[in-house]
Amino acid sequence: MTKKGLIVRGGWAGHDPVRATEIFIPALEDAGFVLDIEDTPEIYADKTAMRRYDLVVQSLTLGSATVDEVEGLRRAVAAGTGFAGWHGGIIDSFRASTDYLQFVGAQFAAHPHAPQDRGRIDVEANRDYTVHITPAGAEHPVLRGMEDFDISTEQYWILTDQLNEVLASSELVPGDGDEWHEPVTMPVVWTRRWGAGRIFATSLGHTVDVLELPEVRTIIERGLVWAAR
Repeated sequence: MTKKGLIVRGGWAGHDPVRATEIFIPALEDAGFVLDIEDTPEIYADKTAMRRYDLVVQSLTLGSATVDEVEGLRRAVAAGTGFAGWHGGIIDSFRASTDYLQFVGAQFAAHPHAPQDRGRIDVEANRDYTVHITPAGAEHPVLRGMEDFDISTEQYWILTDQLNEVLASSELVPGDGDEWHEPVTMPVVWTRRWGAGRIFATSLGHTVDVLELPEVRTIIERGLVWAAR
């Protein structure tokens, strides 16, 4: 069955939204999606256009959206359109919009440098950590059959709420000089229900290289398909 998908990409160039989204177009097309691509969220305010879509994939870090655009997105998802994305392209978008934050249910707060790199601006804020599959994740179609895996990339400190179903998590462990005094469990992969719609998100995906890792690519490809109407 043919499905209609919308990719909205843009915002901060450091997350390479065009190359990042291009990685997942073949899998979406193989899953039966016919795709439209927009480089601003303006289409969200078009009620007639949004009704066409079974899935919205957003890769738009920072940027801004009008009240009408955010409301249009919320309305479409509540009516059954899926919404999905990764890293800052979904959980660090439209910082000035509290309505978007409530809807998406997670907000990037920081990516602390590894202790040995603290204060440096010439290196990425990468940490070595393990992504742990939760019991819920082990039973979920997005992660079923997958095992814990190690990764070296940004480790997001995320502000979130209990409406999310966390499928994978990590421990943000303090090192010498870090201000927090004990490990903090952070979500890495999660889903969320919004009205009749499904939301999929992961904190992974800072670079194209990370997105192309087999574990990360599999998670996102499955998550996009799961979220669709």
